Amino acid sequence: MSRRADFLAANSARRAPMPGFVLLVRPRGDGDPSMRLGITVTKKIGGAVVRNRMKRRFRALAREILVGDGFAGADHVLIGRAGGVERDYALLRVELTRALAKLRR
Repeated sequence: MSRRADFLAANSARRAPMPGFVLLVRPRGDGDPSMRLGITVTKKIGGAVVRNRMKRRFRALAREILVGDGFAGADHVLIGRAGGVERDYALLRVELTRALAKLRR
């Protein structure tokens, strides 16, 4: 996702807050079964190096987990939180799986 309107629409979606990030999932309802991913990390988190590292970690998580456990035809937005960069990658993986399971209920 790259358009601001898509991120604003996803802001009213279902959310699952976790210690390292917040996951938003919004079904598009346009008949397209593909999943879209949006990543947001604000300047409050850190400088450009820190924000880019967090975005790389989120992209890797999405490649691993969203392919199998994500919602078809939905927009997924990961919003980085302050403690997300220092968190262990395996812990982030467990949190993303838990967040998707929470939203699936």
